[in-house]
Amino acid sequence: MTDKGNFTVPKLSESNMGFGVLGVFLGLLLEVSTHGPHAVPRTSWRHQDLDLMEFSEPGIFNYSTLLLNEKRDALYVGAREAIFELSKKNVEWTVAESPMMMCTLKGKSKERDCLNYIRVLQLVDDEQLYVCGTYAFQPQCDYLNLADFSLNGRPEDGRGKCSFDPSQSFTTVMVDGALYSGTAYNFLGSEPIISRYSPHQSLLRTEYSTSWLNEPSFVYADVIREGRNRAYGEDDKIYYFFTEVSVEYEFFGKLLIPRVARVCKGDLGGQRTLQKKWTSFLKAKLVCSMPELNFVFNVVHDVFILKESDWRDTVIYGVFTSQWGNVGLSAVCAYNMTAVEDVFSKGKYMQKATVEQSHTKWVRYNGITPSPRPGACINNVMRQQNITSSLHLPDKTLQFVKDHPLLEDPILPIGNGPRLITKDVNYTQIVVERVRALDGNIYDVIFTGTDKGVLHKSVVFEGDVHIVEEIQLLKNQEPIKNLLLSSETRSLYAGSDWGVVQSPTAFCSRYPSCSDCVLARDPHCAWDRHTSACVNILDISYFPQRSLFSTTPSLTASSPVDTSSPMSSSGSSTPSALPSSSSSSSSSSSSSSSSSAVPHSVEAREAEVRLLPPLLKDQAWGVHAQEAFLLFCLALGPSDVHIHWLINGHSLDTPIMEYRWPLGQSGVLVSSWLREGPLLKDARYHCVAEASPGNGCSEVQKWIFVMVYIRKRCCYLTDDESIPSRDLNQWRGALTEHEQLLKRWEKAWVGLCSRMRMCFLSIS
Repeated sequence: MTDKGNFTVPKLSESNMGFGVLGVFLGLLLEVSTHGPHAVPRTSWRHQDLDLMEFSEPGIFNYSTLLLNEKRDALYVGAREAIFELSKKNVEWTVAESPMMMCTLKGKSKERDCLNYIRVLQLVDDEQLYVCGTYAFQPQCDYLNLADFSLNGRPEDGRGKCSFDPSQSFTTVMVDGALYSGTAYNFLGSEPIISRYSPHQSLLRTEYSTSWLNEPSFVYADVIREGRNRAYGEDDKIYYFFTEVSVEYEFFGKLLIPRVARVCKGDLGGQRTLQKKWTSFLKAKLVCSMPELNFVFNVVHDVFILKESDWRDTVIYGVFTSQWGNVGLSAVCAYNMTAVEDVFSKGKYMQKATVEQSHTKWVRYNGITPSPRPGACINNVMRQQNITSSLHLPDKTLQFVKDHPLLEDPILPIGNGPRLITKDVNYTQIVVERVRALDGNIYDVIFTGTDKGVLHKSVVFEGDVHIVEEIQLLKNQEPIKNLLLSSETRSLYAGSDWGVVQSPTAFCSRYPSCSDCVLARDPHCAWDRHTSACVNILDISYFPQRSLFSTTPSLTASSPVDTSSPMSSSGSSTPSALPSSSSSSSSSSSSSSSSSAVPHSVEAREAEVRLLPPLLKDQAWGVHAQEAFLLFCLALGPSDVHIHWLINGHSLDTPIMEYRWPLGQSGVLVSSWLREGPLLKDARYHCVAEASPGNGCSEVQKWIFVMVYIRKRCCYLTDDESIPSRDLNQWRGALTEHEQLLKRWEKAWVGLCSRMRMCFLSIS
């Protein structure tokens, strides 16, 4: 049992998630509202204050289907009975009289339901789109020629490709000319289906069984190119994300479970068992919860897959809520693609079971699993067994897949919990981009749309998420139904019932002062001291960035960072190497956590000079320019590495103390402390770690430096400005701990040296 104030929470295993949700739900309402990684936007923009581009046509509604074509610099919009290529052309696709009459005879509204809602816009090739609409509850599909922006006029049956009801959930993705869909297959919406339609392959679909799909609400589908450059000859995989009614548990009400399902691109169905059905269909539970409170966000609303060239570095982001809407919380969870792959390739299966007086209806399968592994894609190991396609899989494997589509192992989020929790906000859409900021670090920037037309811009830093902006994107405060991101134009496109809005990804120019720009904590923005303006660093006109001040170190506030290099002895400018003080934001653990290790556990790279964190730019929060302050440098390098200091580009006249610890045959850990202040005027400090030729270094002089710019009166270095006291105290505490740590290191090494007589301590 775990105490939380006056409330006691029972610790429950993941397998008893249903009990955790229902049994402690009422008591958790108060707890969840006061615990967890909540975030509040730092800056808010009103709709009327922003220069946004809006598009709508009189009499046209439901602009909910968007498709970007970066090659043609076009945005395609699917609305009610219309398809638009924005700023160019549009196509009408209305319902004929006969199907409209049939729709009304079935009890549907002529004004609302019996119209043609464009639900599918997928790029087939450079010349045509594949489009589908509800067509008065008789879904149809056709090809649209991009040259003259006209339909072919040869409609196809859209069942299984497009929803019947415009309000039904669905998802589609086009992969190598084949359309993969998740939708309902019948008029009533009672037969869910995940299917593949291809001109070159036969129809493939899911088994009609609640074990496979149980009232799913589809939100997203995409392909992961796992077959590219993979040694085992694996296939590409298509992943579907949805929420469905749980089959594992049975209660008085329907318990919802977020899922991810997977199929293989090369799946051809079975020869006898599972004919024209998926032989690779498996599904797993997607967990987004606060384990310390046993509270589960069990409804997924949207997903975005942040892809990298190596699929293993891919990160999946999702927005979740609880099925009990009065909680008023939304969460963002992130998942490593490798964790997803591990569950599908190694996870345990579940099977139906009757357990007396128990809500549990499925349990772990503990029997012998057939070979090849059920649900696995065809790979080189199978090919060596003469299994070259799913048609050659043994019936025993296929029957097992048919009866055991559910995996027991859950897919857990990075950090074992949400990246972000917001109160009184319902997120509906999410897109993410990866940005290299001015400090050299890479940040994941998250854009989330709400049911009130609001956009939140958040930044991931060392596992935490900070909401840097809140934008009222839609003036009518209606739900954002679709959200697209264009990396080329650096724009966001939001679709709603009433129109489409285009917005830039950053509003740097709206920050009027250095303090506003720096404290915005937006990795897109930097302060240009020459023009005295806050600018977008991705604007090509601002490169090289020698006069820009970064806004991102520690993402709490920042000191300006000058990226210009100091001059070498020959007078030429040598590029600097700024080591990252944190790992990639998508990583589940921070590399900087090793800084507390004892010196002998650090291995020096003989041919490399490295500055260790915290760097000067990270120490700015501990500096009071009107008082005495302390700066320090810690470096690792060859035996002759040493540190020297520059102030405003000039070497210090007074000698600076330097401490050295040998770390083996040729490696040395060196630290240096500089005591300064109070300042009479602005000053720029450089710390240079330098090693001369030899000792494993290159033939030219090798050095590395960092810099901090300290002003006598500046928003981000004094106490009289709006600085979060908690963050400031954390930095002060970190500096104190680091100083104490170095003293302990010195004491330990002096003792070790005196005992073993193998090292020395030199003070220069």
